[in-house]
Amino acid sequence: MTINDKQKQALKAICNAFVPGFEEEESVYWKRKATDIGVDEIIIGLLDKLTIEQQKDFGDSLNLLASPLLGLTWMGPLKPVHKLTTAQAEKMLQSWSNSRIELLRRAFGSLRKLVCYLYYGYSTKTEDNPNWKDIGYPGPYDQSPKPPLPLSTLDLKQDTTLSCDVVVVGSGSGGGIMAAELSKAGLEVIVVEKGPFVQPNDMNQREYPMIKQLFEGMGLCASKDTSVSILAGNCLGGGTVVNWAGMFRTPDFVLDEWAKLHGNQQFDHPEYKKTFESIEKRLATHQEPVVYNSLDDALLDGCKKLGYKTDVIPRNYKLAEDMSKSSIHYLSQGFSTLGDREGDKQSGLVTFLQDAYDNGTKLIADCYVDKVITENGKAKGIEGVYSKAGKRFKLKIKASRVVVSAGSLHTPALLKRSGLQHAEIGRNLFLHPVGLVSSLHDKPMEAWYGPMMAAVCDDFTQLDGNYGIKIETPPIHSGFFALVSPWYSARQHKQDMLNIKNQGIVFGMVRDKDPGQIKLSKQGFPLIDYKMSPYDLNHLFRGMQESVRIQVAAGAKQVTIGHNQRLRFVTATDNLETFLKELPEKRWALNDYSLYSAHQMGTCRMGDDNKRHPVKPNGETREISGLFVADTSVFPTCTGSNPMLSAMAVSSYVAGRILEGTN
Repeated sequence: MTINDKQKQALKAICNAFVPGFEEEESVYWKRKATDIGVDEIIIGLLDKLTIEQQKDFGDSLNLLASPLLGLTWMGPLKPVHKLTTAQAEKMLQSWSNSRIELLRRAFGSLRKLVCYLYYGYSTKTEDNPNWKDIGYPGPYDQSPKPPLPLSTLDLKQDTTLSCDVVVVGSGSGGGIMAAELSKAGLEVIVVEKGPFVQPNDMNQREYPMIKQLFEGMGLCASKDTSVSILAGNCLGGGTVVNWAGMFRTPDFVLDEWAKLHGNQQFDHPEYKKTFESIEKRLATHQEPVVYNSLDDALLDGCKKLGYKTDVIPRNYKLAEDMSKSSIHYLSQGFSTLGDREGDKQSGLVTFLQDAYDNGTKLIADCYVDKVITENGKAKGIEGVYSKAGKRFKLKIKASRVVVSAGSLHTPALLKRSGLQHAEIGRNLFLHPVGLVSSLHDKPMEAWYGPMMAAVCDDFTQLDGNYGIKIETPPIHSGFFALVSPWYSARQHKQDMLNIKNQGIVFGMVRDKDPGQIKLSKQGFPLIDYKMSPYDLNHLFRGMQESVRIQVAAGAKQVTIGHNQRLRFVTATDNLETFLKELPEKRWALNDYSLYSAHQMGTCRMGDDNKRHPVKPNGETREISGLFVADTSVFPTCTGSNPMLSAMAVSSYVAGRILEGTN
């Protein structure tokens, strides 16, 4: 995508509207503006990597900002954005953020997230972000050399045709264990991953380069109306490399739903539940001992004072001999959502993919699979494009069985591109949406250190039958916090970032009952269509309310909800119950508030009904024999808990059914 001079001028101006320089201030931090660190140029460098739809939306926003007609959107002077004063530009943004026109709120939210994230999160491999020192964010903790992992990927030099018994598309929670179990049984397996293979030495604990490499859409993935920001892995090892290490078993009431309401009798069988034990053992899963970070300490303290029950989250961290708060293991674990340099987190990359590789599995990264090859209703392999270092080669893999483990976003898109027509493919998308609630404390939180998300409050998981919220905490880094922090004014946002060292976040993760769907763009890529129903929105409100209560009980002096309207509770002056009561009375339309999802489930549901379930209980698609699905997309409903272990257990079960068919 190329932009003209008028659009570039508008881009510079809008970047500086979100983050202007305050010349009257003495400190360099307050004087520094967005273009001083080249935020506009960084954005221009990213444009070609955006989807066609994102490029069009971005171009439309710049055209509006560059036009005198911009004034009509906020009842201001008929001038383009670069001719507005700083005060006028701020007023224009404030008007957009609360406009009755959803397209203006959408443009505000998209631009805010991008500019603020880059201003505080951008760094190169060798140069820190200049804001880090000012706001007290330390940047990467460990830069010592790390040995390479003892596995490698194929490096293609030309158009290539390969053959094997089973080709697995995707290398995350589903694909890794699938490859390990099939190869252990003696089958010849090839795993194809669209993301890169990143070695520990290259996991440099820097947000921008790591998110750009390891996350779907460079971390900019969102629903088509941009109301939900999506975090998903895009690398060898998939989500297991970038998740927060939570290892929840599928709740019994969810397994009961899957068995009784969807005809998957295997989920009621004791042998299925034993699968969890073997996976947990391989991933070094444990609950105790644990050294909590400051966020989890606050969650536990607040819950204790309120009488709420808490528990330790099982985590797949390898136990270190030294886990004191001064140890390298403790200090680095909060960075392992950006890739784990220390090898503490037992991701699929260092466990099941390594097992598969040791058993002869070939691994191919940087390859986008276009379609599954089928003949006479049978799977015969895959076709894709390998792209690396500016070179592109066609790849064809012949196989009698194909397993699609590309995740709930890409699995249905691949099946549709391959000609499958079941009406339910792409439907029933669940996202576990969260609204983040941040808090300001008198003491340092330094929420970038320590085990991520080690404590949970489960008192509200069954508010209405089997639906409710799970209360947890995320790790915090400078770009992430800038992205999720509401922007009421430029000065307020800069001040909030100046206090990042004392900030914490708690959220209520909603087990959503009413799903969205995946559609195909004109280019065949997944489009995420998702809107919260009134039913699920009420649970989101409860999650926010309880997150506020907990943080206030833990001593927070200020609590803020991610909403364009000012939803900020100040402990010294405000009445808590009045604040919580008024929360749902605000306008909660699309892009009035920010939603986030780190879990995508459904879209290719497994079950016994020909009409409702495109995938049979054994994991095979109904339309194509020899074509299996093994990832979170087969979940009939969402788990209500972090789904990595659930995905691995389902994939292990499907692997067993494939092996039964080969004997």
